[in-house]
Order: sequence, then C-alpha cells, then structure tokens
Amino acid sequence: MSIFKNIAGKCVYGFAKTISFIFDGLIWIFETVVDLVVGLGKILLTLIAMGGILVIFLLFSPIGIALLFNPITIILLFLFIVIPILGKKFISYLKYLKYITTEYLFDLSKYLTEEKAEYRSFNEYSRKYRKMEEEKERKEREERQRREKEEWEQRFRQWQEYQNYNRGYQGYYQSENGRYNQSPYSNPASEFISKYEKSCELLGVSPDTDIYQVKLAYRKKAKEYHPDLNKAPDATRRFQEINDAYEFLTEENIERYKNIKRRAN
Repeated sequence: MSIFKNIAGKCVYGFAKTISFIFDGLIWIFETVVDLVVGLGKILLTLIAMGGILVIFLLFSPIGIALLFNPITIILLFLFIVIPILGKKFISYLKYLKYITTEYLFDLSKYLTEEKAEYRSFNEYSRKYRKMEEEKERKEREERQRREKEEWEQRFRQWQEYQNYNRGYQGYYQSENGRYNQSPYSNPASEFISKYEKSCELLGVSPDTDIYQVKLAYRKKAKEYHPDLNKAPDATRRFQEINDAYEFLTEENIERYKNIKRRAN
C-alpha cells in the first residue's frame, strides 16, 4: 500500500511541477503583453502631446473623424484602455490560482510520500494566500509611511536649521561670497497643512481627529469604494486616494498638525 502511495505522490508532484510551469508561462505572456501595451500607450500619448493643436485639428478634420470611427481604431483604443486595467487584475488572479493549486498539490504529494506529513483542505490555501497578500500590502504601506515620515522630518529639520542659522534674513541665506541669495529651503508647514486637511476631507474626518477615528473612517470608505464592490468608473481612483490619505494620517502626522496649529495660534 505504501508503494502505491509513494508512486501516487511522485505522480502528483510531477503534475504540480507541470501546472506550475504552465502558470509561469501564462503569467509571463500576459505580463509581457500588458507591459507592451502600456509602453506603446505612453509613446502614443507623448506623440499626441508633442503634436498639440495640430493633433486636435487633425482629429476634427474629415480624415481624422473617419480614422476615429474606423472599426480598427475603435478596437485599438479599446485594447489600450482595457488591457492595462483588466490585464493586471487577470495576472493577479493567475498568481492566486497558481499558488493555491500548486501548494495544495505539493503538500498532497508530500503527504502521500511521507508518513508524518499533513495537508490541508483546498480552501485553506486560498485563505493563506489572501493573508500573505494582506501582510505584503501591510509591509509595503508601512515602508511608504516610513519613507514619507523621513522626508517630512528632513524638510522640517532643514527649515529649522536654516531659520536658526540665518535668523533675521527671512527668505534669504548668506552665500560664501557674503551676498544674500534666495533661500534653498521653504517652510513646509503650509504644504503639510494642505495635504493633511485634504486627507481628512477624503476620509470624512475633522482635522482635530485621532488615529482611532481615522481607522474607523478608512474602513468605511475603503469598503464603499473598493473596486471589487463598487463598479463606478472612478472607484479605483477614489480607492487609491483613500488609501493615500490613510497612509498620510499617521499618529505622528496628526500630532504634528496639532502642534503647528497651536504654535500658529
């Protein structure tokens, strides 16, 4: 019986390797096509931008209108719009299918060839993949927040150092030849306040909010505008804006905003 199990396990392993190879090939093909279409789209937009008024004139000319409503042109425009959007989603779905299928088969093969090995139900691999993706997204978000935090801290620090060094010469700094030139630094407070208040507006919270209200508002907005749930044309854009706002409204930035306002008053 163990011999048959061992043979079955090796067959399952070979099948899993084949499936993995097929998925890798499909993913590579679709990624290449999407990258090619996106690249051509950028080149086309650049050429249109360079053409300026001439392009607009040609589009509204009889020849331009004939080309615009040509079936081939319509198909190409459709492909340039649809492939970058749906293509990336399809690639993501292929990666998901590859993981849950091959991991299940590899674990099943291990279970058949090793007495103490275990394998889980097929649905558990789906849940595990989603958790992995959520963890990956969380780490990427934390890294973006860390970089943005360092950037703001550096800007505020440079501005403070400039203020301390050149106190009394607002807007200018002293160069090596003794002359006063325009300062290379500007006060980042107004830009910070603008971005902070816009982020609060996107999430629907007041500027004197706290981190708990921000998290609650984000959950509601993210659920409302998630592209899988909201089919509005601008849902993806709004969802990204909400994510960006949430990433900016960290506990440190909330406290920084309140400190800036206190000093201003």
